[in-house]
Amino acid sequence: MKNQAKSILVQGNAIRLQADFISLTDMCIGFDSPSDALLERWLRQKYTVEYIGKWELLHNPDFDANEFESFFNQAGSNTFYLSVTKWVKATAAKGIVSKKGRGGGTFAHRDIAFQFASWLSVDFHLLLIKEYQVLLEEKFGKEAMDWKVKRTLAKVNYFLHTEAVKSLMPPRLNKSESGFFYANEADLLNMALFGMTASQWRAQNPDKQGNLRDYASTEQLLVLANLENLNAEYIKSSLNAQERLSLLNERAIEQLDLLMRYEAGKKFVEGN
Repeated sequence: MKNQAKSILVQGNAIRLQADFISLTDMCIGFDSPSDALLERWLRQKYTVEYIGKWELLHNPDFDANEFESFFNQAGSNTFYLSVTKWVKATAAKGIVSKKGRGGGTFAHRDIAFQFASWLSVDFHLLLIKEYQVLLEEKFGKEAMDWKVKRTLAKVNYFLHTEAVKSLMPPRLNKSESGFFYANEADLLNMALFGMTASQWRAQNPDKQGNLRDYASTEQLLVLANLENLNAEYIKSSLNAQERLSLLNERAIEQLDLLMRYEAGKKFVEGN
């Protein structure tokens, strides 16, 4: 992790950035509990251990999968405790680090930092990503920034989402039927966010290349990443498709409204 320190301002708090890493310690400012207590509670969650472990499996060839499995099996119990130092020492993890001394604190790769932000607060999560995108746009330009949004936010969320979808698979499906089932889950998200399925969009836009998600706004892509994550949790909670669609649609409306109000507020401040 390079020491090119920058920061972004979210809800009045400066959050430090170092290359692709974001300060989790700074993200805790403004919440009721101290950063150490919040990080400890977050790391105790089974979903957290699953997320950061699968991130390492995707990105870190030196990661100790056996130690990860041991932590995952213990996670969620009343006696389970996990610190960043303990995690890194046992598994050789690289996605989250704890730095001592001046300018120190806990930093995590942006994928993991965004997941931590969603645990802290949905509103904070969306605004953090929005400000991070502004920084990417300044650095890489709008087109490159959109490319990064589609890929950076979706990587681990998509992996966890498809893993959760597998749990709903009826037995003995052939490959073609499995693909159709995944398409239905994708269309559930499409309906929740866009109000139409992929085939309905193609019927309405016969001259356009790609699919409806290729034409989504940055705000819609942000919300889509959140909906994928939420849908995975709803599936694990055994909610049926109709229940999940209703909940996801409510969340999509709330989150898009938040982002639009945030943008309007920023433009008002900048104009004055």
